[in-house]
Amino acid sequence: MSREQRIRVDEILRQPDPDGPRSVEEIRAGFRELMARMIVPHDRIRTSPTTLGGRPALRVEPTAGTGPRPDGDSGSGSGSGSGSGTILYFHGGAWVFGSPETALTLTGNLVARTGLGAYSLDYRLAPEHPFPAAIEDTLSAYRALLERGEDPSDIVLAGDSAGGGLAVTTCLAARDAGLPQPAGILAFSPGTDATRTGESMDTKEGIDPIFSRAALEHTGALYLAGADPRHPLLSPAVHADLTGLPPMLIQVGANEMLLDDSTRLAARASAAGVDVILDVTADVPHVFQAFAGVLDEADEALDRAALFLRQRIRAGSATHRTAPATAGSTG
Repeated sequence: MSREQRIRVDEILRQPDPDGPRSVEEIRAGFRELMARMIVPHDRIRTSPTTLGGRPALRVEPTAGTGPRPDGDSGSGSGSGSGSGTILYFHGGAWVFGSPETALTLTGNLVARTGLGAYSLDYRLAPEHPFPAAIEDTLSAYRALLERGEDPSDIVLAGDSAGGGLAVTTCLAARDAGLPQPAGILAFSPGTDATRTGESMDTKEGIDPIFSRAALEHTGALYLAGADPRHPLLSPAVHADLTGLPPMLIQVGANEMLLDDSTRLAARASAAGVDVILDVTADVPHVFQAFAGVLDEADEALDRAALFLRQRIRAGSATHRTAPATAGSTG
């Protein structure tokens, strides 16, 4: 990693502590301003507004010639349009802020690197719509893909931060509703512990250029609105039964206060028999992948994520072709 790149990213992310909690409007505006500085591969994708499961969504598709090469590596290939498979993406923002537009650097880079099309969902936000509104919306979006005829083996769920947590909890909600599981889960720095009991909450404070415990507890309270933080859909890293979930790739930075949300989720998933890859990158912050084109580690992590997504789609499709379908299978 270039030390100069790391310093530049830290300078972008570190902001003076406000005098007391910021209003929801201030938080949302500040996040939009920050994410507007990220690099989006506009020349390799096209976007259009749509709806999915009753909610607004952004359709992100690769342009002609974008996607994996015939050898399976990511990059510009000879194909055209989106490949066979769908990324259902959930943006980050502590369940309080963010949108498909603020996450476009992430969805755009995944689409450009894989050749897969994506839907980025504009799920309802707290405090106007606290828990469990977001999960109701993400589950409805996944159900809508299935009802329109998409095979679950051709769908991967992905997200960053709060959206990474939603990728996991949507699979839990789908399992409990008797729906088949998607081909895989990709989670960038997922928020998976509303109890805030991870050791990294203390050991990484000050090192993390984005979060403080006070800020996390402020936005967390807006989302919980009195709900028990030990609910499995709020703290799957410590309180959920993860049995039956699809293979997952978890990417996280070592400088994050939420590091243990990822490490404990990976350990719990592995103990439940889930195939899981825990990908920890040293000396980088929360959702560092958003700094594609600025931070070498961001581009390298996105390449690994794209490879995982393509492998999961290929593996799921191959299984679907060779094995007889079973009614009511949970995948």
